[in-house]
Amino acid sequence: MTIEALTAAQQQRLATWFGTGFPIGAFSYSHGLESAFEAGLVADRDDLTEWIEGQLLSGSARNDAILFAEAYRFAPDIEPIAEIAAALSPSAELRAETLNQGNAFILAIQQGWPDLHCQITGEIALPVAAGSACAAAKVPLHASLLAYLHAFTANIVSAALRSMPIGQSAGLSVQGQVEAAVSEATEAALTASLDDLGSATPILDWLSATHETQYSRLFRS
Repeated sequence: MTIEALTAAQQQRLATWFGTGFPIGAFSYSHGLESAFEAGLVADRDDLTEWIEGQLLSGSARNDAILFAEAYRFAPDIEPIAEIAAALSPSAELRAETLNQGNAFILAIQQGWPDLHCQITGEIALPVAAGSACAAAKVPLHASLLAYLHAFTANIVSAALRSMPIGQSAGLSVQGQVEAAVSEATEAALTASLDDLGSATPILDWLSATHETQYSRLFRS
C-alpha cells in the first residue's frame, strides 16, 4: 500500500494526541492486566509480550483498530459505529474505560483545536473518537492508526511497570518486541470492515469482570 507522508503539523498532532500527557486518564486503566497479574497469568516480560500481542492480533485492540479505521472513513457520520463500539465491551469496567477516555479525548480536541469542529455528543468509545478526530484533521489513516495502537501498547507497558516486578529495561524490551504486532494489526485493520469484528481472548473478558471485585486495586480496569 502507499503510505502518505506527514506534514510537520500532522506529526506534532499525532505525538500530542497519542502521547502519555494527553488528558484522557489513560494512566488509570490497565485493561485487565492488573487482574491477570493477580491471577498469576502474566508474571514476567515474556508473559507481558504475549498478552499485548494477543490483544493486538486477536483481542480488543484488534477490534479497536477496525473501529478506528471505520470511524475515520465515515466521519463525521459515525453514530452507527459509535453504537457498535459501545456495545462491544464485555464488562462494565472495559466499557467505562473506553467511553470515559473517548469522551475525554473529544473534549480535549474541542478545547485545544476548536477549528476542527469535532462536535460529537453522547457517549463515544475511544477508537471512534480518535479515528474521527484524525479524519477531521486530515492526518493520513495509516499513520494515525499506527500511533493509536502504539499508544495502546505503551499504556499497557506503563501499567505493568506500576503493578508488576519488572523494570524500565524490561518494559522497553517489550515495546520493541511488540512493534511487529502493532504494524501487523494496523495493516489488517486497513482492509477490514465492521463485519470482521470479533475476538478470541475470552480470558480478558473474564479477568476484566473479576477485577470489579478484586480486593486490592491500583487501576480502574
